[in-house]
Amino acid sequence: MSATATANANPVAADPRHAPVRKFWFDEESAPARTFDEERRHRQERLAGAFRLFARYGFDQGLAGHITARDPEWPDHFWVNPLGLHFGGMRVSDLLLVNRHGEIVVGDGPVNQAAFAIHAALHEARPDVVAAAHTHSLYGKAWSTLGRTLDPLTQDACAFYEDHALFDDFRGVVLDTGEGARIAQALGERKAVILKNHGILTAGPSVEAAAWWYIALDNACHAQLLAEAAGQPQPIAHDIAALTHTQVGRPAGARHAFESLYAGLVAREPELLD
Repeated sequence: MSATATANANPVAADPRHAPVRKFWFDEESAPARTFDEERRHRQERLAGAFRLFARYGFDQGLAGHITARDPEWPDHFWVNPLGLHFGGMRVSDLLLVNRHGEIVVGDGPVNQAAFAIHAALHEARPDVVAAAHTHSLYGKAWSTLGRTLDPLTQDACAFYEDHALFDDFRGVVLDTGEGARIAQALGERKAVILKNHGILTAGPSVEAAAWWYIALDNACHAQLLAEAAGQPQPIAHDIAALTHTQVGRPAGARHAFESLYAGLVAREPELLD
């Protein structure tokens, strides 16, 4: 065989700059250096995209539901959806900027009072949280009526193993930040909380993580509801569940999972960036 044929058969030989690499998982990455304006735009775009993805997953019942993103320059302000605008039509320009007093700084509104009451308290209690998501999704809502946290029944559910809590003091629609503070206290340092007789909530260090974890948590609720309806599920042992949590429960994996959905969404619906 000639040298030319050998090179054509082996692309590495043809271009030695492309040496083989071993990469099986997503490494944790530091946030890229962005200006306040660049980071704000990044969060706004992912937030508008998250609402549209939630609509595709059926998390858009009625007027209930909100996702927030902390503003990078004014950390006591957050971006949120206006009340009454369907998730499926959300655009960047539709988002509202709300301050810690519940006043709309940017946008026309109105703002969902429950969104302010829950998210203002949560963002204040958790400076590490960039985004939080809560809607009345069907399976999260159904699971919340049982007053239990989820079991580690599947690999996917292990993303939440010992990393989600139960808030079991439902008192009606959340209308003041005192109620939001109690939810934040129940959440603690975890990524999710089940609100008994209400639904589910997730929080994360990025819009991407909070949104993906919401999708994954509702899916885990669905899986356990099906498993318990079919028989007696056999949970994963503690040590294996704890190990699996470190493998599948990391923010980097959540970000990549979200971005894979977001890229296709933007390609189909570029107007969300308006």
